[in-house]
Amino acid sequence: MTEIFKGNFTQQEPIPDEGIEAALDVLRGGRLHRYNLVGDEVGEVGLLEQEFAVYTGAKYALAVASGGYAMATALRAVGVKPGEKVLTNAFTLAPVPGAIASVGAVPVFVGVTESLTIDLEDLAIKAGQADVLMLSHMRGHLADMDALLEICHTHDLTLIEDCAHTMGAAWKGRPSGRDGVIGCYSTQTYKHMNSGEGGLFVTDDDEIMARAVILSGSYMLYVRNGTVPAPEVFERVKYETPNVSGRMDHLRAAILRPQLKQLDQQCANWNDRYRVVEDGLRGTPGLTIVERPEEETYVGSSIQFLLLDWSPKGVQDVVSRCLIRGVELKWFGGAEPSGFTSRYDSWRYAPSDQMPASDRILSGILDMRLPLTFSLDDCAQIARIIRAEVGAVYQAEET
Repeated sequence: MTEIFKGNFTQQEPIPDEGIEAALDVLRGGRLHRYNLVGDEVGEVGLLEQEFAVYTGAKYALAVASGGYAMATALRAVGVKPGEKVLTNAFTLAPVPGAIASVGAVPVFVGVTESLTIDLEDLAIKAGQADVLMLSHMRGHLADMDALLEICHTHDLTLIEDCAHTMGAAWKGRPSGRDGVIGCYSTQTYKHMNSGEGGLFVTDDDEIMARAVILSGSYMLYVRNGTVPAPEVFERVKYETPNVSGRMDHLRAAILRPQLKQLDQQCANWNDRYRVVEDGLRGTPGLTIVERPEEETYVGSSIQFLLLDWSPKGVQDVVSRCLIRGVELKWFGGAEPSGFTSRYDSWRYAPSDQMPASDRILSGILDMRLPLTFSLDDCAQIARIIRAEVGAVYQAEET
């Protein structure tokens, strides 16, 4: 009998009861705006900022409206100007080049390796074209951060990290987002904490933080933020920094704070599911597992594998056959963007030379979410279905 998976790839776990109660308290009070505070009250947003700074080991944290907004704020805070080039990954999602374009800067794409990380050789070649690298830890894959930092140091590149998929991850024990001058995180529904939309920004730099707070829309109420530099730092920048409002509100912060307490356990739960799927796929003919380096502490909230050098029809057949059996795979190699699977040559506002080596890899990437609503048995069944359908199509392609 042919197995059919009945689960939902977009169904998330419920918000913790503590978060629901905290959100109801905010709603009953009616004071959702982050600066609607009384006396010495810190508020949910300020408390989230304090707690996230402690969690990441950062001096400062800023809660904002989205991960994309955090990245655009980061670019403005380090002084990126219209027309300047910013390096970023060829394998990423649209909000990353979108953030660069939103400040009038020009994305310059750097290649991807079979490990699904930024190509460090290509980065070294292109490093002289820009002053800033917006590094996307796409789908939770961390590059060799020591080697990358050496390139940044050699070429005087300012590093900003997009950690939308790596909240809770680390390289050699260093939390993702802490190697760059700024780390940017997302709390959109499909990320590691869920507030629908939302973002967080961390840094140790006093002046960058002061600019970011004003950029986020503090209306000179910056002393009410959860983590702030000294007043004299704001005095240096407050008249030169525009308000580009993108604050987080108390309702979303109330939902997030209990999730932050549970984050490490949630990451472990994702990894349990990831390993079941990975083990089930290992050894499938025609399928390449993306191996994780020992130095990387990853969060397996999604899984990727490669069908390298397959025909487009063969890959599409795998996607279609798996979907019939209830398994939703996303393909980054399609000729047209589909859902979130756009790629560097889809973004016509940021034209790029073709990158044949990266195109080969992008054409073979299949991606799948692993919601925590799936059981380990669900994950084993999903792996069996993928293995069977990849095997059937591979055998047909070979003959």
